[in-house]
Amino acid sequence: MSLDAEILGAPLRIGSIELQGCAVLAPMSGVTDVAMRRISARFGASLVVTEMVACDDYVRGEEESRVRAEGAGLDLHVVQIAGCDPHWMGEAARLAEASGASVIDINMGCPAKRVTGGYAGSALMRDPDLALRLIEATVGAVSIPVTLKTRLGWDERSLNAADLARRAEQAGVQLVTIHGRTRCQFYKGSADWRAIRSVVEAVSVPVVANGDCGSLADAKAMMEASGAAGVMIGRAALGRPWLVGEIAAGLSGAPFKAPSQGARCEAALEHYEGLLRLFGERAGLRHARKHLAAYADHARPDDGPGAARDRLRLVTSEDIHEVRRLIAQLFKDTPDAEAA
Repeated sequence: MSLDAEILGAPLRIGSIELQGCAVLAPMSGVTDVAMRRISARFGASLVVTEMVACDDYVRGEEESRVRAEGAGLDLHVVQIAGCDPHWMGEAARLAEASGASVIDINMGCPAKRVTGGYAGSALMRDPDLALRLIEATVGAVSIPVTLKTRLGWDERSLNAADLARRAEQAGVQLVTIHGRTRCQFYKGSADWRAIRSVVEAVSVPVVANGDCGSLADAKAMMEASGAAGVMIGRAALGRPWLVGEIAAGLSGAPFKAPSQGARCEAALEHYEGLLRLFGERAGLRHARKHLAAYADHARPDDGPGAARDRLRLVTSEDIHEVRRLIAQLFKDTPDAEAA
C-alpha cells in the first residue's frame, strides 16, 4: 500500500480531541521532563506525554511522581500512569484529571526489570485479564480520554498485542500505541513495524507506531509498513526537541523551518533553566547533563578535539553559571544545519 498526502496528513483523534498532526513525543523516564515537553510542543509536536508515573506513589504524594506528572505551560497535558492494582490506577487517574490532565495514558510497555518485577509495565502482557481490569478501572475513574501504550508481546512466542488492543478498545480506550518489539527484546535489534499492522487491523481506534523512528523518512516508512495512523518518536528527540515537530509537519505536508543555531541555543538554555527550576540547582544540573550532552552532539556532530573538550566540560562542570556560558559557546559560530 502506498501512502498519499491525504492519509499522511490526517490528524490524530483521541476521542473528541483532534490533534494538529500525527507525530507524538514518546514518554521516556528521566528524559521527557516538563521543560522538554514544553519546548517540543512549541516546535510543533502533535502530542507530548509525561514520564511514566507510578500510580500508588503519585496518589500518596511522592515528590518525584508529582514532578513527573507536571504539565505547567502545556495546552494538552497527557499523564502516563503505571501500576498493577486497579484501585491505585483509578485513584491516580482521578488525581491526574483533577490536576489538569487532558488525557490519561496507561503504560503496559515498559520493559525495565524494576517495573516488570512488580508486575507492571510490559509484564501485564503475560496477564491480559489483570491488564483488562486495570484498563477498566482507569477508564471508569475519569471523564477524559484514556489511551494505552504497549509492545508486541512478552516474547516471540506470545505476540498478543492485537488481542489486548481489541479488549482495551471494548473497555473504552480511545488510542493505542504499539512499540514494535517484544519485552524480551528490550531495545535490541530493530523494531518490527510490519508486525504492528495486526493491531491496526484488530481495532477501529487510531494506532500509533513506535520504535526506531529518527527522521521523516523513517516515519513515512513506518506508517506504510504498519498502516498506523501516527508515529511516536523517542530517543531520537534527545537533544533535538524540534524533531517531532519537523516530522509532524512533514507528514501533514506543512512547511517546517529548521531552527537556526540561535534558536537551538535558546531551546537548550530554556531546557537547562527549566530543569534548574524544577529540581533545584544541584539536582537540576545532574538531570540536565544527558540533555546537554545530546544538544552538544547535534550542535557539533564532527566531534573534533575542540568539540570533544567543550562537551566534556559541559557535562562535568559543577558551576551552573559556567554551564550557561558553555551552552552559548557550543552554538556560537557554528553553521546552521537542517533540523533532521
